[in-house]
Amino acid sequence: MFMEKITIIYQIMGGMGVRKTSLPLLLVILGLAILLVGCSGTQQTKAPAAENLMVGMITDSGTIDDRSFNQGTWEGIVKAGTDFNFKPKYLRPAGSTEADYDKEIANLHDAGYKLIITPGFKFENSIYTAQEKYQDSKFVILDGLPHPGNDYSKAKIGPNTVAINFAEHESGFLAGVAAALQMKTGEFGFIGGMEIPAVQRFNWGFQQGLKYANNNFGTNITIKAENFLYQGTFHDVAAGQHLAAQMYDRGVNVIFASAGNVGIGVINEAVARTKGGHPVWVIGVDIDQYSQGYYDEGKTKSVVLTSAMKCVNQAAYDMVKSVKEGNFPGGKSLVFNAKNDGIGIPAANPNLREDVISKTKEIFTKLKEGQITVADKGEGLLR
Repeated sequence: MFMEKITIIYQIMGGMGVRKTSLPLLLVILGLAILLVGCSGTQQTKAPAAENLMVGMITDSGTIDDRSFNQGTWEGIVKAGTDFNFKPKYLRPAGSTEADYDKEIANLHDAGYKLIITPGFKFENSIYTAQEKYQDSKFVILDGLPHPGNDYSKAKIGPNTVAINFAEHESGFLAGVAAALQMKTGEFGFIGGMEIPAVQRFNWGFQQGLKYANNNFGTNITIKAENFLYQGTFHDVAAGQHLAAQMYDRGVNVIFASAGNVGIGVINEAVARTKGGHPVWVIGVDIDQYSQGYYDEGKTKSVVLTSAMKCVNQAAYDMVKSVKEGNFPGGKSLVFNAKNDGIGIPAANPNLREDVISKTKEIFTKLKEGQITVADKGEGLLR
């Protein structure tokens, strides 16, 4: 059962970035049954109808087909809807302000949706207010912690709320090791969206993965400070393509894009160059973005080398399942990491050699068993 899988309690200092390091949170690690290094999960087979189970989602910047965080969350909810026989609903806010989010939360609540799932840190203030205002509803926030304004010292996870976060640094590390092993030599870069803790951790873990491969497997990957940057938004596709073009022109072979729709711009640039006879690579983020990078008419070849994944689909699914089974872990902060198979790279990586996949699985096991520790801070790294 869901609650029987919650097995370990520990404190992560600084795991949510510098702005949260002083917050004395106890993070409960969620045990999941997910395939090694992937996020496909061993999800529930079809269950009896869930009476009056109404589940809604509010999108962050982007849409449910953004090939990233929104899409992964929605796919988990849709899968739960199929298994538990209900029809989910999503709303897209008109803007990205707290007032916009508050409005859509109210709309879902008033329409009878008693489980509301919100992907992204931008919902932190809105969920802080909503969990008190709508005590007859349950809330899930992914990649965030409910708090008022900018004051994390007053953070509160209500008894009707669950906050879920991910070990992005471990996922970035795995993607970095895999990409370095595949390429063996070359110059790598990183384009982030907003410079927030979750995106920073992807960057920091990625750098550590590249250095680990250089130090332990004889790869020769170069990383330069000017090739590790943040665009500042998650929506500007054109800006992502422009930055990628500049980076590829500087000789970068592989770009890790952790930037939402900005990352789509990076992929678009890689596709254009590869079609033009100058192949370059991208590492995707959050979900398996392989299909976003097709560059041949048959849609079999992609510029996406691999993806640093967070199992947001499984997180959303399991929260719905917990409500269905009557054991919603309200008041808790859950962490998805290597120990509980909550992060990884895709189980199928068409652009990776078999020996690379095998070696990356070994590294994942070492992460899982604590033999390798990835720092969730940027000390000693480029940014």
